[in-house]
Amino acid sequence: MSVAIGAAIAVLTGIGAGIGIGIATGKAVEAIARQPEAKKDIRSSLILGCALAEATAIYGLIVALLILFFL
Repeated sequence: MSVAIGAAIAVLTGIGAGIGIGIATGKAVEAIARQPEAKKDIRSSLILGCALAEATAIYGLIVALLILFFL
């Protein structure tokens, strides 16, 4: 029972990643609206930030799977 609870808590990292990506996308759209000439730089920073945020969700999923199958 406690293993399942631990795995569920590990999967909750996906919520943080989703919120972070949403906030970053909104801020990037605002920045592009204010400075259209910096669109290329803003987009590359956004993609890098989203990849890092998504990596935390993937790490949480892997930890949850390790908890479920190896404990």
